Amino acid sequence: MAVDTAGQARTSFDLKSAQLPVVAVVLKTTDVGVLAADLAARLESDPDFFDNDPVLIDLAGVREAGDAIDFDALCAALRGHHTQPVAVRGGSPAQMEAAHAAGLIAAPEAPPARVHAPAADALRDAAPPPREVVREVIREVEVVREVPAGGPTTVVVDKPLRSGQQVYARGADLVVMAVVSFGAEVIADGNIHVYAPMRGRAIAGARGDTSARIFSTCLEPQLVSIAGIYRTTETELPDAVRGKPAQVRLDGEKLLIEPL
Repeated sequence: MAVDTAGQARTSFDLKSAQLPVVAVVLKTTDVGVLAADLAARLESDPDFFDNDPVLIDLAGVREAGDAIDFDALCAALRGHHTQPVAVRGGSPAQMEAAHAAGLIAAPEAPPARVHAPAADALRDAAPPPREVVREVIREVEVVREVPAGGPTTVVVDKPLRSGQQVYARGADLVVMAVVSFGAEVIADGNIHVYAPMRGRAIAGARGDTSARIFSTCLEPQLVSIAGIYRTTETELPDAVRGKPAQVRLDGEKLLIEPL
């Protein structure tokens, strides 16, 4: 530790808390071979879907499984698709110990599902507003900005989003009043409304809300996704919706794209 001329101790760094968006991979099997094959099949049409995104491995669905999980192989499979596994949660003591041995840290348990009750509504109303996360890549340096959202259930962005930028409306709908360029990404736990050309990636229902929808006055997306079910430009949009006002919604596990 250095000391300045006034005799005050000073350090070369500060320690601060940070909130970063991560991708949660929820395991439904302990067979890493099956998981790796399914992951490769899902990302075959868009191998660059991830861009070194940090990954949280959720073990809640396989907590009671008797078979051991090969975390080294699992992490290798995830890294092979441009992700960075960093944490694990929801596993049994033995699973968490094995994950720690593979270099993964323990993350807090997922919050319980929202209960529609007066007490839950009161807690919701008292909670702080959702936050908008904007991730910008400038000269290969990633800058993460987090700013308060404008309202309790909706985040509004009124500036164009260029390639490399990401906006995430956590726990909220997202409204974008300007163009979303190719290579930009808009994510919301609720609905997404783009009142301009939508040319990048739009991911609604990011935490599994199958009732979420995507709306745009000019739909030309690189990718659209709702609750993990997605479609890329590898499958060309019909003339009735390409470049026109349209909505994207789920019907069961089928993604529907319809004119407005």
